[in-house]
Amino acid sequence: MNGENTNYQKSVTGVLIVDGKVLLGRHTYGPGKNRLIVPGGYINNDETPQDAVAREYLEETGIVVKAKDVIGIRFNMRDWYVAFSLEYVSGTAKSDNDENSEVIWLDVNEVQGRDDVPDLTKRLIESAMNSNPAMTKKEYATREQCGEYSLYTK
Repeated sequence: MNGENTNYQKSVTGVLIVDGKVLLGRHTYGPGKNRLIVPGGYINNDETPQDAVAREYLEETGIVVKAKDVIGIRFNMRDWYVAFSLEYVSGTAKSDNDENSEVIWLDVNEVQGRDDVPDLTKRLIESAMNSNPAMTKKEYATREQCGEYSLYTK
């Protein structure tokens, strides 16, 4: 990642579901350390959110994806975060051994009962599976130092 080209106030993620399984990575640092989360990251200054989520997935998982629908938007006083549903294009899932220690496909029904999957990831997976096109705003408290956040999801 080129820090000079990175916009640390804008980030993206995506939910990739194939045959009833969602791709998650075991994060290696920060609030998500040792937890299974959806891959994502910061947007470079010269790319769209859709291009950024495709780049992040390729870097972190080896999977080529295409952004489809916006399934969630999180705002707080520090930054914003857009979540997309994703279409699988090609590739075999593998860890980058940097930002994640493993990437795994989990049955979407198993995810909700796991303690190592954070609530935000669970909500985004639910939103990706929801066929309702309307988004609604919900307020949540977070353990991160950025305070409360608003998340718009389907």
